[in-house]
Amino acid sequence: MTERAWFRAVAACALAATIGGGVAASTAKEKRPNAKRPPLHLACGDLLGFQVFLDRAAFSPGEIDAKAGANLRRALTAFQESHGLAVTGEPDCQTWHALRSGAASQTQGEAAAPQATVTYDVTADDVKGPFVEKIPPKLDEQRELPSLAYRSPLERLSERFHAAPALLRELNHGATFNAGTRITVPAVEPFDAMTKPASDADAGDINIAVSREESAMRATRSDGSLVFFAPVSSGSVHDPLPIGDWKVTSVSWRPVFHYNPDLFWDAAPTAKAAPIQAGPNNPVGVVWIGINLEHYGLHGTPEPSRIGASQSHGCVRLTNWDAARLASLVKPGTPVAFR
Repeated sequence: MTERAWFRAVAACALAATIGGGVAASTAKEKRPNAKRPPLHLACGDLLGFQVFLDRAAFSPGEIDAKAGANLRRALTAFQESHGLAVTGEPDCQTWHALRSGAASQTQGEAAAPQATVTYDVTADDVKGPFVEKIPPKLDEQRELPSLAYRSPLERLSERFHAAPALLRELNHGATFNAGTRITVPAVEPFDAMTKPASDADAGDINIAVSREESAMRATRSDGSLVFFAPVSSGSVHDPLPIGDWKVTSVSWRPVFHYNPDLFWDAAPTAKAAPIQAGPNNPVGVVWIGINLEHYGLHGTPEPSRIGASQSHGCVRLTNWDAARLASLVKPGTPVAFR
């Protein structure tokens, strides 16, 4: 893909939503994928534990928030299917024990049973920034920013541990999140928005399948075994997911986003083209995975809480940490099916 074509592809697939505050006009009334449901009375485990152990088992529940939402149900269903369990999509004892057993096998040699949370000492690097406290809502105004970095240490720590900021506050009542503070965080593989993910040599040849109906992505080996499952947002009424069979053409880490209002049906008449610098709050997040269809690809997002609903411009969006994990599995030529 030429540089010009890549810029156009990235531009065409980003959110037309305001970053950090709003949603696209066509989806303003759509409920968030992890909208709060009535409290569940669980015989085994808790919702936080289910989300953490699913994440560790490569069945991403999206943003960990300790709530019973659609993304948790999708991850539970996929895990139950792949492990020969009764498929309910609900957090039950059989699934809890299977998840705990898998987590225990990952931590062989540890005396204690696997836990859903661990303690973490906030470092000077976590809080030094640079941070961008205010991100303009209009994409063409974001060109003035030197980067699309995190807004605060809390946002950075939240993404590092795949968590909703509200969950970190709840787990750490009154915490300041300053350097040296010991906090409680989900026990997941930490995500670093500055570090390009290394290729996973053990994954083998991977096939990617995105289901519009399921709002999910599956990465499988040629024998059908599931390597990674994650919730996605995949198109909207105005820009539906392009059904078909495609291939990965490129993987670009921390891309610059070149906003072109001519490619957006909902752009304001006065909007101007603008380059938007790299960062986790860039409209395409930390990574762009291009496919052999102009303007389309799979990428991260600045709004992890909205993953799982159809709000994109036809592309496939994942949380930044899930997009980074996917980037480690694919390469040019990896088959990608949109269904």
